[in-house]
Amino acid sequence: MKRYKLGAATLAATLAAGAALAGGADLQVFDWSGYEDQGFFADYMSKYSEAPSYTFFGSQEEAYTKLQSGFTADLAHPCSDAVRKWVAADLLVPLDPAKLTNWDAMLPEIKEVDGIQIDGQLWMMPFEWGNTGLIYRTDKIGDDEITLQLLADPRFEGKVAIPDAASSAYALASLATGNAADYTHLSDEQFQAASDYLRQVHPNVRFYWSDAGQLDQAMASGELEMGWAWNQSELNLIWNDTPAKMMRDIDKGIATWVCGYVRLKSSTASDEQVYDLLNALSQPDSGKYIIESWGYPHANAEAFKIADQDLIKQYGFDDPKSFFEGSLFFDAVDPPLEAKMLKEFERIKAGF
Repeated sequence: MKRYKLGAATLAATLAAGAALAGGADLQVFDWSGYEDQGFFADYMSKYSEAPSYTFFGSQEEAYTKLQSGFTADLAHPCSDAVRKWVAADLLVPLDPAKLTNWDAMLPEIKEVDGIQIDGQLWMMPFEWGNTGLIYRTDKIGDDEITLQLLADPRFEGKVAIPDAASSAYALASLATGNAADYTHLSDEQFQAASDYLRQVHPNVRFYWSDAGQLDQAMASGELEMGWAWNQSELNLIWNDTPAKMMRDIDKGIATWVCGYVRLKSSTASDEQVYDLLNALSQPDSGKYIIESWGYPHANAEAFKIADQDLIKQYGFDDPKSFFEGSLFFDAVDPPLEAKMLKEFERIKAGF
């Protein structure tokens, strides 16, 4: 067999050609279902001509467990309250803000959210934010009647759905029991009150949802009359002519969250490809798309200038500062309390 010795210039050209062969689908993203929507990353599509490869999770608890079990990807899409836990488990590597072309345009309120930056390092590029609240059929329940306590009313047996996620369920319960201010570090007495509330709700639960589309369909068909869900579900229902709305009375209870993208320690993709997707996701045009097509506010302040102003006002996030200050904010729960929530929530779902 003949062997050929490559010169330095030829070797460099060969390696460069090999790198150029990397396709868009070589980038592995661990995400919520639906976020493979190419409207979010048009610039990435322009460069690579194909979308990243996606694997989906239904809850942050599921995602964490899968990653702890050895699942690998390049990027993942948790919310800010999970980041400290993922960092502590050595699942992430920090991001370089100098490589994020839209970092300076991010809303200042977003940059201050716990978990996005920890000890001077950037761990998550924020992407979208919004509310989790009580969505209800307005043809079945009056605006003057709706409260979180109604979820436990025996009249609604089999007409309710809440997320199959302990953290979200206990946020709901903390709001309902008046302990929202202590949500991340509930006392034993407060935890018991929240658990008792969830047990009262359980007989009314038709299903614990992990796919928002399942809830949307059940609400639209009339199978459900109330659900604790994301604001996108409210808009999906309205867009499909279902008489529904989210209860946004701050005094009655609503929660706020921020989600975004983190780089996993298991990542094998190049910096160029990782940051190409992050920069595409954080572009103002991406923000315009998610605002107008999904009803979620975006992290880039510039997106609000080019998106439909009537929609922004209609959706209630024309004043981000008050939006953030006026509701329970999902922050990292103390680890021992989180473990307690997870264990107790499984018991509640099982009917104990």
